[in-house]
Amino acid sequence: MTFGVSDPVGALGVQSDLAAFAVHGCHGLSVVAGILVADSAKVENLHEVDSDWMADQARVLLEDMPVAAFKVGAVATVLQLAAIAEIVSDYPDAPLILDPFLTALPDSGLADEEMLSAIRSILAPQTTVLMLSQSELGRMAETWREGHVNGEDTLLEDVAELTTAGCQYVLVMGTRDDIGTCSNTLFDADGEVARVEWKHLPGPFIGAGNTYSAAFTALMARGMDAKQALFAAQEYTTGTLEHAQRFGMGKFIPNKFYRRQHGPASINDH
Repeated sequence: MTFGVSDPVGALGVQSDLAAFAVHGCHGLSVVAGILVADSAKVENLHEVDSDWMADQARVLLEDMPVAAFKVGAVATVLQLAAIAEIVSDYPDAPLILDPFLTALPDSGLADEEMLSAIRSILAPQTTVLMLSQSELGRMAETWREGHVNGEDTLLEDVAELTTAGCQYVLVMGTRDDIGTCSNTLFDADGEVARVEWKHLPGPFIGAGNTYSAAFTALMARGMDAKQALFAAQEYTTGTLEHAQRFGMGKFIPNKFYRRQHGPASINDH
């Protein structure tokens, strides 16, 4: 089950999630928290869905069928976050993947301190894997500390703040070095668990992070642990970007179905 925004382009939010879920052999359920006004170049606006309506969508589905994993993407309001936290608390055995920041939004979802505090205090303690970039982690850290200086020691302190509060894993995404190598690093309460590296691709892309978190969620729903999903999701996402398509005048959209078009690789191969 994915909570997130509806994107008319299909590059972001629940439409993108459903495609990635399907590729990995999962049937996706979607709970819409907001409606984007967007094209392949940029997001113009976000219209929120009433939090009670959103919660009703989820409750009706959950009364009808079991769910193997939850993904929470970008949502519109703190009330929605609170409703989601209440819902997922009833399903502690299902992995919860939290990917709350949408870089395509004008402020990436980072401008609202109340929202940042709510993510940290309401939802992160229930989260199996929280995904965010180093800059997003730093911005969130400003809600619990005075000032913030980027650095390896500071990053570890920020991660520890979240894992101490109950978040099982923190996945710091897209860290780049001087020669263009990117890395995703998975941390738990004891420190670094695993790291996957890849070469930066030029793009420009829209929905790359969304593709990764959706694949990660589906892989955990299929029984992988977080470390296994770290590598398998990166392999898949890199392939979607290498075969990305430009349908309009904007950015390239990851090709979720490239494996079927360019030689399949079964989930069971990983």
